[in-house]
Amino acid sequence: MLTSTSMEKRNNKVLLIYTGGTIGMGQNPDTGALEPLDFNHLVSCLPEFSMLKTGIETYQFTPPIDSSDMSPRLWSQLVSIIAERYDRYDGFVILHGTDTMAYTASALSFMLENLTKPVILTGSQLPINQLRTDGKENLITSIEIASAYHEDGTAIVPEVCIYFSGKLLRGNRSTKTNADGFNAFESFNFPHLAEAGVNIIYNEEHILKPDFTKPMIPHTDVDQNVIVFSLFPGLQENIIRHVLDAPELRSIVMRSFGSGNAPKKQWLTSMLQQASNRGVIIVNISQCLAGSVEMSRYDTGYRLKTSGVISGFDSTVECAVTKLMCMQGRFTDNNTVTEYMMQPLCGEITI
Repeated sequence: MLTSTSMEKRNNKVLLIYTGGTIGMGQNPDTGALEPLDFNHLVSCLPEFSMLKTGIETYQFTPPIDSSDMSPRLWSQLVSIIAERYDRYDGFVILHGTDTMAYTASALSFMLENLTKPVILTGSQLPINQLRTDGKENLITSIEIASAYHEDGTAIVPEVCIYFSGKLLRGNRSTKTNADGFNAFESFNFPHLAEAGVNIIYNEEHILKPDFTKPMIPHTDVDQNVIVFSLFPGLQENIIRHVLDAPELRSIVMRSFGSGNAPKKQWLTSMLQQASNRGVIIVNISQCLAGSVEMSRYDTGYRLKTSGVISGFDSTVECAVTKLMCMQGRFTDNNTVTEYMMQPLCGEITI
């Protein structure tokens, strides 16, 4: 456990953790493909560091990873890095590839219990050494946010966030929406925590307010026995049966239609009921980007509810998957995991 007090002691330092991603890449002269560069190269591209009001220290993943290779093991590594250095820094900035950034941000929000300092994930769509890069602004503003504090010394944004293209988003509410544009992330079911223009405007009514007198508790155990499947017209019984009958399976994130609806196929209802009866947790989230699951609205949704399926409310798929992994890593009893899935732990769902 990491201690904290109501009057936070300021270190005037931010730890910059480089995992990899486009922001630190360069072009291979032989293949033309983008490849990770040494972290020192990235830092040398930013003389602006000397103008910041906070000190910056760095930690580099060796070798840097493509975000497609991000894994629960590396989430645990990030938690350990932060926990071991928690009292030495005012905040943490994680440079991360965009493809799985929302998964990592969601996972860290559950693994860093009662977080009292900012953990800001950012990256870029273009490498930082390219002329039109979005990386410099994303990185500099993330550092400013990670070091921002109130008069009593407490952090303005004591939660896991994604900062990208002028917007600060709650990490476990975020999803990547654009593969090419600079405006790559959005949180459709929750307001932005801050907007960065000429000034950084914080929407403090939406920012989490932890108990600064209590310790941050890191969790590193993750259980990956989760599957995601999306409903679609033409879903085949035999294929779904193979998935649901896997003996290792502890939970399912089911992406349903609209407000939580599914086909009225008896075989589907029966399979879900059988899986639920043997203890598999089935979380129903919508395939829609915005809105919430309400299984009592239509008969098709009500059938799922009576089959033992629970509502994921307005959760993103990234959040639902990582929350299940983290709760399963923490608790062996699936009934306990189900209880935690039905309540907001760090602002991830609206009930």
